Amino acid sequence: MNVFVFDIETVPDVEAGRRLYGNRSEMANLSDEDVIRVMYHYNDYQDHPRLRPHLQKVVAIAAVLRAGERLRMDSLGSLTATETEIIQQFFKSIQHYTPTLVSWDGYRLDLPVLHYRALLHGIYAQRYWDIHKEFRFNNYTHRYHDRHTDLMEVIAGYQLNAGVNLEEMSRFLELPSQPHLSGNQIEALYLQNRLEDIRAYCELNVLNTYLIFLRFELMRGNLEAAAYERECQRLRELLTGETKPHLQSFLATWLSKAR
Repeated sequence: MNVFVFDIETVPDVEAGRRLYGNRSEMANLSDEDVIRVMYHYNDYQDHPRLRPHLQKVVAIAAVLRAGERLRMDSLGSLTATETEIIQQFFKSIQHYTPTLVSWDGYRLDLPVLHYRALLHGIYAQRYWDIHKEFRFNNYTHRYHDRHTDLMEVIAGYQLNAGVNLEEMSRFLELPSQPHLSGNQIEALYLQNRLEDIRAYCELNVLNTYLIFLRFELMRGNLEAAAYERECQRLRELLTGETKPHLQSFLATWLSKAR
């Protein structure tokens, strides 16, 4: 079985904000920061701390791919990739590998964003949307099917008030955690052109999501204890070969917690 664990990071789509809200000529003269304030104002920010999905621009997608004997982890697209290129790579991976998608709260947060943004950019995603033949009773879009395992929803029994955010769950399970970044902080990083920091944050999130998935597979009997340890060791070996400081730090923290 191929597995594709993913996490996305988004910022307000200021160009959409300029098109949709206020006087267009006046909006054109506003700074990006001011446009974002207008967008939150029109989207009832007090009651909904995240903008609606179609207004969120994807700036990073990180993924762990387990396919055959291969294990890979990286951000999709280069540092200079456009949103279209990043999302295209996401759906191309599904088209090529037909994997089980794995996320943390992805059904509610990540996938709606990807749907709207793919629609905006005219991105081909036939395999993802397929509901025919062998996909009829097990597809990516049905909430209770297995082709997408939203770990938070499944573990919480699909009870919204039982959900836990990824940062808290990582600390709860004594996995390598990181300082929590709110959506506003991600926006600030983006406005400061600190995309590398956003991608690093996204990569750490997807690593913890993968570790939670492995533990979930152990819990439900899809992995025996020895197989679970082999998968963890495979990830440790992958990270040992990484030179990025945040990945080296993640590995060091993980090893220290395992002692």
